[in-house]
Formats: sequence, C-alpha cells, structure tokens
Amino acid sequence: MKKVLQSLRPYTPEKPLSELKSELGVSSLVRLSANENVYGTSPKVSEALLNWAAAGASQYPDSNASKLRAAVAKQFNLNQSSLVFGNGLDEIIQLICRVILEPDDEVLIPTPTFSEYQLHSSIEGAQIVPVELTADLDISLEKLKAAVTEKTKLIWLCNPNNPTGSVLSRQQILKFASGLPTTTLLVVDEAYIDFTDTNETLINDVEENENLIVLRTLSKAYGLANFRVGFAVCPNSLVSVFQTVRLPYNLSTAAEVAAVAALADQSFLSAGVQKIKESRQQLMKFFTGLKIQFVPSQTNFIFLKVEDENGLADELAKSGYLVRTGLLPGWLRITIGKPDDNLAIEKIVQTFISGK
Repeated sequence: MKKVLQSLRPYTPEKPLSELKSELGVSSLVRLSANENVYGTSPKVSEALLNWAAAGASQYPDSNASKLRAAVAKQFNLNQSSLVFGNGLDEIIQLICRVILEPDDEVLIPTPTFSEYQLHSSIEGAQIVPVELTADLDISLEKLKAAVTEKTKLIWLCNPNNPTGSVLSRQQILKFASGLPTTTLLVVDEAYIDFTDTNETLINDVEENENLIVLRTLSKAYGLANFRVGFAVCPNSLVSVFQTVRLPYNLSTAAEVAAVAALADQSFLSAGVQKIKESRQQLMKFFTGLKIQFVPSQTNFIFLKVEDENGLADELAKSGYLVRTGLLPGWLRITIGKPDDNLAIEKIVQTFISGK
C-alpha cells in the first residue's frame, strides 16, 4: 500500500433514502443534501431508454461514445477531438491527477471546495496547498496567484464553487490563466454553470489556452446523476494521453443513450433551471429577512451560517428533509427544492431560529 493512502479519508456517500427513512422514523424523505435536480430528468430520457430496450446489452459499449461525442460537440460548438468522457466527473478528476501529477508536485486548492480534488491529488503524492477563501467566502484569484511557485503543477477551480455557490466571471478567470506559468494547468469545474444568471462558461476558450481544461457534467441541471456522465474539454496536447490512460468502455450504452436524449431536450433544461432560479431568489430573500448570513448563490443550493448547524439539520431531518453539514464549521448547505418543500423548510428554519 502507498504510504500516502494510510492517512486519506475516503469519500462517504449518503445512505439510500429507504435506509435513512427507517433510521429517522419518517414516512417521507426529501434529499436536499446532494445538489441533485429536484425536477428530475427529461421524459425524453425514459423514452429513449425504452426504445433502446437493452439492445446489444451482451456487447461492449462504444468506447468512443461516438453519438454522445457528436451531440456534445454540436450543442456546445466544440471540436469532437477535444472531448474526453468519464464515468461522472469523479473519473475525470482522477484521470487528470493520474496523468498530470508526480510526487511532490504542488496543487493549489481553494478551501472549502469539492473534496475529490484533494483526495485524488493526494493519492498521486502531490503536496496540497490550500488557499483560503475571502471573508465573504469568495474564491480569491489574488491569493491563488500569490501561492503559485515553480512547483505548482495544477490548480483546481470550481466555478461556481461547491459548497459556497459563489461564481467568478469568465474574464476574471481568463486573466488569471494568462498569468500562469506554462507548466501550470488550470482546471475549471463548471458542474453548476447552468444555474448561473450569466452562464459565462469557458468551454469555448480551451482551444486558445493550452493550460486550461474545463469540466462539465450531466448530473446536475440535466438530472442524470444516476447515469454518471461527465466530460472534459481539453487542449490538443493532452487529449491523446487522457484517452490512453482512461478506462476503456467507461460509459455504458444506457448512459450514452440517456445523455444524448437529455441534451436534445433543452426546453426541459431551461424550464427546470428557471424554476430553481426563482426559488433561489425567494429563499435568499427569506434568509435575508431572518438576518441569516449566507453566500449569494449562483447554483441550485444555498450555503448559510447558523448558530447550531447540526441542530437545525436534525430538525429538518425529523420533518423529512436532508441537508448537508460538515463542510465548514457553523455552516450548512441546502439544495433548493420544489416550492412546497422550500416553504416547509422556511417554517422549520424560522421556528428553529426563533427558539434560540
């Protein structure tokens, strides 16, 4: 066993809802702790899967994901050759670390952010350099720039950031990237970009920036978390080695069929995103009225500060709502739910706060 593995803490996935309902003694439970899409998946996905009807299930899938590759390239105006697909962004993150990092390379990670960046960077023996957020919990590109050394090989940038929900503009990131050494790779994870008001993606800027990779997923806004479909837009110099190192057949045919169908239904995507934006504004207005500190969100979740975050999480769980704690002391993250669920949460939060 690698020595570095002895001190690592594994990612702990949540238990199935059926098991949690039994433990909590509740008849219904809404998971608002994993940033899943509360509006589900396009009906065109189930239709496409039924039409597929497991045809060719005894055969290996298309390792090149050719139909999905063409669909993604068309939807986002990309070159097909720039795309690398993975079994969710988790595999892509692991792949980048395996290809890019060597022992003692430095990796800059804004903190707090998505934990998988640190996990997979550490597995490769890299030295993690955490870079604190600002007092307002925004990512500071100035702090990141100041932390860059000749040993900095990789910088992870979740935009919008998970768990805070704050976002940097396209121009801010491009200016930052232009000042990096050619030996430093910037990876921008845009898992939540569809929920932003401006949708300032960098997906079409990779071709002109050799030290930039942009990640996208269909797990969030497209509602395909169960199918595990993510992709990276990569500079030409890296595509070949990524394709060599990645696992073959890493996307099942079912996942590819579902992803192609989801991409084809942009009206479903737009309608769901708009509902989430409207609910986001209502929830932030509510928290402002209660004088609860929160990070202005550009995602499908809100990160808020409360005196007893675990106590509030317990109260919400008793009423059938799971939220996420443990990301930053004194803070909790709530996935934006459907309007009725949001109203119920507001009542629970108000009762809890007034009792303090």
